[in-house]
Amino acid sequence: MAALSDEHERTMAFADIAISQIKALRQPATPRVYELWYSYATGYNPTLNEAVNEILSRSGNLSEAEIAQIYDTHLSPARISERIDKVGSRVMDEINQVMAMVDTAVGTASSYSESLAGVSRELGGADREGLRAIVERLIRTAKDMEADNHKLEERLNASKQEINQLQQNLEHVRTESLTDPLTSLANRKYFDDALARTLKEAQEKSQPLTLLMSDIDYFKAFNDNYGHLTGDQVLRLVALSIKQNVKGQDIAARYGGEEFAVILPNTILRSGVTVADHIRRTVMSKELMKRSTGEHLGRITISIGVASVRPGDTAQSLIARADACLYAAKRCGRNRVLCESDPEVTAAESRVA
Repeated sequence: MAALSDEHERTMAFADIAISQIKALRQPATPRVYELWYSYATGYNPTLNEAVNEILSRSGNLSEAEIAQIYDTHLSPARISERIDKVGSRVMDEINQVMAMVDTAVGTASSYSESLAGVSRELGGADREGLRAIVERLIRTAKDMEADNHKLEERLNASKQEINQLQQNLEHVRTESLTDPLTSLANRKYFDDALARTLKEAQEKSQPLTLLMSDIDYFKAFNDNYGHLTGDQVLRLVALSIKQNVKGQDIAARYGGEEFAVILPNTILRSGVTVADHIRRTVMSKELMKRSTGEHLGRITISIGVASVRPGDTAQSLIARADACLYAAKRCGRNRVLCESDPEVTAAESRVA
């Protein structure tokens, strides 16, 4: 219950910021406008924030057209689909061109075969001059065939390179759609899919699976004091610390806002606690400095909750238990790791029950 309450308060804080911006700029409170400002409040999409800040610094407000453009560029779910469709269309165009070249080559080969058959019929009654003419015609036909084959080979090589490039473009779009742009960790969509997949595998193979849910301590106050740009620097620092402590099949993701998650396949609870504490110590060891001024801003800390899969678990139930451990860690003073077997967590569960 405490975890749900904290989540409610956090999301309502973002909602309040969004509504305040809409009121201050006297904009219509449509779903699209609200989504734009809610995303702005979370700081989850830094390129959107940069675009909004640039326009606000220039004109002090966002026009309806500017809102539509920002939404379509940074929030519209159709954007990735359009890019995939565009690359797919180019692939099909390239394939159609290659098939047309192949059809032409097949026609040329058939013509060459017919020419050879005609020569075979003519050879029987040909005199010396006739033979010369036949040979010359064969040589011309062979040269034409060779030239056509050379053109086809060049076109096929060019198409191979083009299709390889298009495949790379598709992979880039796919990676971009599953990556958080600010931290370069997996995004929420990738996390949801990965947790469902790894949870299913763990249950089918009777293997352990541990989930870490973490949250930056006092992040909102830090953002309020030093601004979103410095807040973004904090998020990148934490992401880097997580990357340094996960490996192999482990999956690190930005869960949302200042929250991060790590999936540890084939990992028991205590080993997960060890990984979590390594991450916590790594974050705590880094001192933050404001790039624009060189000002030392001190150190930041994170709290982490750890839970392992149980029989009958769903992704939601596993996340809920890890979240409960996370919020227990915050209640107990922050900058700590708590797992579902720790007394601080079991005592809280007993009170709720």
